[in-house]
Amino acid sequence: MKITLIAILVFHGLVHLFGFAKAFRLAPLGQLKKEITKLNGILWLGASAFYLLAALLLLAGNNSWSLVAFVAIPVSQYLILTSWNDAKWGTTINVLILVASIIGYGQSRFNANYKNEVKINLEKSTLEQGSLLTEFDLLDLPEFVQKYIRYTGAVGKPKVRNFKIEFSGQIRKNEESEWMPFTSQQYNFMASSTRLFFMKAEMKHLPVSGFHHFINGQAFMDIRLFSLFTVQYQSGKEMGIAETVTFFNDMCCMAPATLIDKRIKWLETGDNKVKAQFTNNGISISAWLYFNDQGELIDFVSNDRFAAGENSSMQQLPWSTPLKNYKNFEGRRLPSYAETIYNYQQGPLCYGTFTLRKIEYNCKEL
Repeated sequence: MKITLIAILVFHGLVHLFGFAKAFRLAPLGQLKKEITKLNGILWLGASAFYLLAALLLLAGNNSWSLVAFVAIPVSQYLILTSWNDAKWGTTINVLILVASIIGYGQSRFNANYKNEVKINLEKSTLEQGSLLTEFDLLDLPEFVQKYIRYTGAVGKPKVRNFKIEFSGQIRKNEESEWMPFTSQQYNFMASSTRLFFMKAEMKHLPVSGFHHFINGQAFMDIRLFSLFTVQYQSGKEMGIAETVTFFNDMCCMAPATLIDKRIKWLETGDNKVKAQFTNNGISISAWLYFNDQGELIDFVSNDRFAAGENSSMQQLPWSTPLKNYKNFEGRRLPSYAETIYNYQQGPLCYGTFTLRKIEYNCKEL
């Protein structure tokens, strides 16, 4: 879709050069019947430049392309009206570009909310001084957890203050729903108990964006079509509990070095499993961590997470994230694939698959 839009912008921009050439008699252009004044010829050239600039910005991933297009569209449409018989077909293209620009502007504004929150937390996080994780830090942890942290290669590396994750995958609402492909980016900040998750997905070939915002027990989820129209919004006490579970899950699966956190209380141990309680800002959640003999965390199961039901209701259900395919990321061995599963009374529902693309620790800038 992006390549198609770039092609349309370039084509439309180049066609506007015909009006400039006609006005200054740079080419015969007999197919253009109406005479064009030199003033309008300069406007044709200006509109062309703006459309080509918008295409270049879009190609570079610069969100300001839509603002440039907003300048070009009214100029272009005015010129089309002055040469209606020769250029009326350009109105259709202007309408298409206008719709795409509105969507692009909405996406940039929605994404800016996420980026602004990340920047604020990064500025706070960089003030913290880091140190190396040592064997001494592991002494009070259960044996399985110690083995897991060693296996991931976290010992001897800096303690984790924050981390950034990039995923690709697919999600769905229920078994009857189609899978929606997505990509996501998120930042987690340990000291402020913050998780900022931004997702771009595709539903029935239409763009959908989602922002999960969790800070110290307060959370909301905002899902928008075209980044403009809210299709689902969730907040409140249950959402805060659910996102606390997710925050702890991220610690266990993506940042094992953070399992030395004093907010974690280790409750029980069994055959290759450990039960933990994580308490933050008055919210306590618990989960079982399952390990294999190699030392890999292979599953995380909690009964404390809520799922969004009908009419924005929240239902507390057993929730698990099976993990596999450990690979090397940033010098640490981490699971590269996970599923998210709710266990309903009628049976389990896998509603998401996540493939880890990139992870960075102790980020200093966006």
